[in-house]
Amino acid sequence: MDAPTIPAVIPAVETIGLTRQYGAMTALDNLNLTINQGDLFGFIGSNGAGKTTTLRILATFLAPSSGTAKVLGHDVVKEADAVRHVIGYMPDFFGVYKDMEVTEYLDFFGACYKIPTAQREKTVNDVLELVGLSEKRGAIIGALSRGMQQRLGLARVLIHDPKVLLLDEPASGLDPRARIEMMAILEELQRLGKTIIISSHILSELQSLCNRVAIIERGKLIYSGPVQGVRDQMSAGLIYWVTIKGDSAPAIDLLKTCPEVTDVAAVDGQIKVTFKSHDVDPSFLPETLVRSGIKFTGLWEDELGLEEVFLRVTRGETQ
Repeated sequence: MDAPTIPAVIPAVETIGLTRQYGAMTALDNLNLTINQGDLFGFIGSNGAGKTTTLRILATFLAPSSGTAKVLGHDVVKEADAVRHVIGYMPDFFGVYKDMEVTEYLDFFGACYKIPTAQREKTVNDVLELVGLSEKRGAIIGALSRGMQQRLGLARVLIHDPKVLLLDEPASGLDPRARIEMMAILEELQRLGKTIIISSHILSELQSLCNRVAIIERGKLIYSGPVQGVRDQMSAGLIYWVTIKGDSAPAIDLLKTCPEVTDVAAVDGQIKVTFKSHDVDPSFLPETLVRSGIKFTGLWEDELGLEEVFLRVTRGETQ
């Protein structure tokens, strides 16, 4: 008896050879990208790298010059209407009707998406609660802070319950508290099953927020995959830091004899140990030190930050 066929999971977003030209300038150059359903995906690149162009193509606002792009299996050119029903697009700069009340604004967009009148009030209340604006439901939009207006913009793209969110610099111009609140909302949306693609220059926040990232420069994809993967790829080797009590010289001499180690150095009272590969189990370090009578006090991995990775893999070139 044949085994049952397991249906393939359709990617949330898939681009194949995606290219966009503006006259002689190539904004996107043969971009091949796959984003899985449920990802909180960071899209990283300098200004002019092609991030916004990619998001606008996925949002059906811009046609590719060549190549294909699909959202949940729907072609963004041939099935644009189907794509618009499953996405929520929040551009980096968006206009709001500042003389309208918050609920009027969201009700208007609910009507645009043909949500029945009887259902719209509950839908508006639900999205306001989700973005933390329930207490501002009767407020005039122009009186809201920048952070609250950004959250209102997010509520607008959620009004029709899209499966894929395309967010272009959603934390742009926000103060630290507002950024933290925005990131917490995005984590909650991922927990609810949304696929979120977020372009941002705030790389330290993407590092802890996203499970996967893509780095592009001059329209070309440099890396796409897990956040840890790009760190491992860019670092020369696995690095751990060791602290001990007393003179570090005997410990350094001892660790240099370990076959798994390529380099040992004292840095600001700590010992930096570089391994030959990322597959080494570092647990032998404290065991080796303790057996030799050295008082071991600490061990931790050196994590290459996403900002440092970005600086290493890009040249700062723009279109």
